[in-house]
Amino acid sequence: MDPYVWQIPVLALVGVVAGFLNVLAGGGSLLTLPLLLFFGLPAATANGTNRIAIFCQNIFAITGFKRQGVFPIRLALLCTPPALIGSYIGANLAITVDEMLFRRLLALVMVVVLIFMVVDPMKRMQQSEKPMTPLRLAVLFVSFFGIGIYGGFVQAGVGFLIITGLLVHGLDLVRTNAVKVLVIFAFTVVALGVFVMHGQVDYVLGFALAVGNSVGGWFASHVAVKKGHEWIKRFVIVTVLIFALRLLIP
Repeated sequence: MDPYVWQIPVLALVGVVAGFLNVLAGGGSLLTLPLLLFFGLPAATANGTNRIAIFCQNIFAITGFKRQGVFPIRLALLCTPPALIGSYIGANLAITVDEMLFRRLLALVMVVVLIFMVVDPMKRMQQSEKPMTPLRLAVLFVSFFGIGIYGGFVQAGVGFLIITGLLVHGLDLVRTNAVKVLVIFAFTVVALGVFVMHGQVDYVLGFALAVGNSVGGWFASHVAVKKGHEWIKRFVIVTVLIFALRLLIP
């Protein structure tokens, strides 16, 4: 049997959950990237294929936020340029990294993000909005350059970094998520371009995953999710932990 026959529907279903998580907070790639690796894709190809889904998902999410009038474009444009530069550097690093090293780094990232999800420091980080002084602007540029490198390299969990970086400036979570999807969309264009140029994309699996991610991303941008949030969080934590342990076992 052609593996695409069962891989495509599985990826589409997982993509819905991943897109939903990515737009509301982050961490969707912690499900999709290991799954692509388990389907037998080389690390660089799995990494590049996952970017197709992220790209499509954020188009739908941006549209959803814009229709609701939640679109702090000025701040998004301040954050995007350094993230673009960082993303190009990170994606080129991802192309050259050793296969086994990438798997171990991904497993480590997954464990760190799990700890972040459990501790949930973002609940205590919300502050009143502050004026953008030259010092704050410099910190914003440096932090988003680093976020771009990380996002270009592995993507998984980058949403948490962006949310953390913006909450300290006093944005509410809705506007923070709106900025996040625009910044991730922009640097994903750069990262995806690098993977495409190096032939590290499986388009069939990528677009199957993109369908699911786009549905999940559109839905998440239109609703304020309260009911069932803790159940979803627990499910993701257990699933990601299993994936991380599997990546560490050859």
